[in-house]
Amino acid sequence: MGRRHYDHPVRVLTIDTATSTAAIGIVIDGVAIDATPIRETAAAQHVLTAVARTLDEAGLTIGQIDRIVVGRGPGSFTGQRIGLATAIGLAAPHATDLVGVTTTAVLREAAGAHAVAVIDARRGEVFAEGPGIELGACSADELAARLSPGTLLVGDGATRYREAFAACDVPPDDSGLHVPAAAAAAALSELGEAATPVYVREPDAVRTVDR
Repeated sequence: MGRRHYDHPVRVLTIDTATSTAAIGIVIDGVAIDATPIRETAAAQHVLTAVARTLDEAGLTIGQIDRIVVGRGPGSFTGQRIGLATAIGLAAPHATDLVGVTTTAVLREAAGAHAVAVIDARRGEVFAEGPGIELGACSADELAARLSPGTLLVGDGATRYREAFAACDVPPDDSGLHVPAAAAAAALSELGEAATPVYVREPDAVRTVDR
């Protein structure tokens, strides 16, 4: 995917609503402004308000954003769709560059290559990716059995199933390592992934076929 060239520092808006915590940020010339993570129920539904607030804090309008980077998941099916739809809706009127990033990759970019990203997959499962762990879904107990003691785990799945990961290093629940960081998302956006959802398994709700 080609990149436009600008005569000013690239202004990047990042959006990730794939996990239980919606993360919004702006990165300008490597300097990140991370909005306060939205941890409330149905966090993804508050993304537009958070975007407007973050733009205002940065002194920018959406038309001044050069690139929008959106989390592709894996994660909540509804959350993924809200984030992607929001990013597409914001990018289209201004023909803004739109790039996707994998949420587990963003978590690991911020925490370090040795970390394992663990996202709550509901149904008693987690999505995980890290050294020796190919991106997939499994139970927390199954993942724990595959990890070496002291392995650093980041993401909302790590905090939700903290007891199962007692032998691992899980930062406090309010650690920023559990939230997709704007700087990490902006850095990975240079890889040029498509803004399409990452589905590791079928969504919880499946449309029935009329007979």
